[in-house]
Amino acid sequence: MKKHLLNRRQFGARCAAFGLLFPALSTVRAVQTGAEVLGTRAASKPPARTVKLADGTTVPALGQGGWHLGQGRHPEAVEEEALRTGISLGMTLIDTSGDYGDGRSEQFIGHVLAGQRERIFLVSKVEDDEVTGDGMARACDASLARLGTDYLDLYLLHSPVPRKQFSHVVSGFEQLRAAGKIRAWGVSNFDLGLMKDLFRVPNGHRCATNQLGYNLRHRNIEREILPWCKQRNVPVMAYSPLGGDDNLVVRDQVLAQIGSMHGCSAAAVALAWVIRSGSVIAIPESGSPAHVKENAVALSIALTTQDLQALDAAYPGPPPTA
Repeated sequence: MKKHLLNRRQFGARCAAFGLLFPALSTVRAVQTGAEVLGTRAASKPPARTVKLADGTTVPALGQGGWHLGQGRHPEAVEEEALRTGISLGMTLIDTSGDYGDGRSEQFIGHVLAGQRERIFLVSKVEDDEVTGDGMARACDASLARLGTDYLDLYLLHSPVPRKQFSHVVSGFEQLRAAGKIRAWGVSNFDLGLMKDLFRVPNGHRCATNQLGYNLRHRNIEREILPWCKQRNVPVMAYSPLGGDDNLVVRDQVLAQIGSMHGCSAAAVALAWVIRSGSVIAIPESGSPAHVKENAVALSIALTTQDLQALDAAYPGPPPTA
């Protein structure tokens, strides 16, 4: 993949020849050339390899998503190799849901994890229409059976429910935790108002994470909910960290140029950016062993100050609140 990328000198010449057709890329070049004139490229802090939950549990900053796994998008043997490859490279947090493929994702992941469950931080989810009565317990038992395990490391509420149900949901999670079926629980797609109300109910503060969409093109969580979660030691788990199926960032030229300077893929740069703070966990999905290897490089990339400035210029974050 890297052989198709231009080196910096070639890139500069190409831009000049074509009249700087890519203004965002000229930002990258200008920033980094300025640093080279000074004889150095200012380095940022080392990359975050792990993230600590409020209870002290340490998890990988980069995991693996399971939305489409086990559903025929790729040959099963290829997807199995991809998942195992990620585990071998340290991406041992695996996220799934009983709702993914009507349970096929969990069944597939359970097959792959057989014999190595103790190495994995396993995440699954309960749906918003499963929380009434004893629905949470039944949904959890079904997920455990499909995954072939007797506990989940983390169990998430997949979508928000009405606020009047918060106490019941938290109580259901706490009962599952007391029974040893889950070790921690969290939520997904909760905005700031919902998180504040969740923390007001008994034991609501035990929420371990909030799973939200976050990538270079979608930075709105930086305005309110991300800082709020960080202040309370509630890491955000970023789904679609590469932009999602229909909005992938990996073809963008700015990322490709920065990747060429680090000797890695655009995807690795995008993921390194998502996990840069040490308080965000990224869960990219891939059924390709080659792509998983590219993703894993994000754990060793230290983006420079100039890289971050160039990315901010190309993908501006939300304006500050008034």
